[in-house]
Amino acid sequence: MITLRAGKDRGHANHGWLDSWHSFSFANYHDERHIHWGPLRVINEDRVAAGQGFGEHGHRDMEIISYVLEGALGHKDSMGNAASIVPGDVQRMSAGTGVQHSEYNHSETGTTHFLQIWIIPNQQGVVPSYQEKRFDPQDKQGRLRLVVSPDGADGSVSIHQNARMYAGLFDGSERAELPLAEGRLGYVHVARGDVSVNGRALSAGDALLYQDEPLISIESGIGAEVLVFDLPRM
Repeated sequence: MITLRAGKDRGHANHGWLDSWHSFSFANYHDERHIHWGPLRVINEDRVAAGQGFGEHGHRDMEIISYVLEGALGHKDSMGNAASIVPGDVQRMSAGTGVQHSEYNHSETGTTHFLQIWIIPNQQGVVPSYQEKRFDPQDKQGRLRLVVSPDGADGSVSIHQNARMYAGLFDGSERAELPLAEGRLGYVHVARGDVSVNGRALSAGDALLYQDEPLISIESGIGAEVLVFDLPRM
């Protein structure tokens, strides 16, 4: 079964300094049909205004991934990490027993557009940790590049969950496929552009949820950037 989650049907909150679209229930947006998909708990598409951001706040027992589409995201945390995440970077923070962090757009003029992704871990109470890696556009062009995994395979960042996240860029005749093993769930999120996924025309913000399906197939992109998740059931 493949289910469409149209981008326009997501939760939406505009706070002025932050314009956010929620694929799953989050903050004041609650939808019993969209709490999580396997361990995939949050995909927030956030646009943060110049000079604004999220002040210091805490997390625990969550794998938090930041994927920047435009601009830069300044990060500081209680583990002593300080970084500026830009397009092509994938940042992972394992909150574990608890961590404080802040995220800011330090630009004086431009908007920071990024995806914040939360994955429920398969271990509670781990020691908090941080990791970031850069993935060049050519490594994602016309293919699905593994960027998050449970074991750091192929240079990906590692998380405490048997889940994998792939990123791909697609234009024209480029095509990629990802088999799903029996019992696994799939999730495709179109970050930008237009693309055909398993024969369905999707645009930025749209998603497909896969259950008892053997294959994810992506083709016919127009400036498309796509994230694909291979997930266990919960």
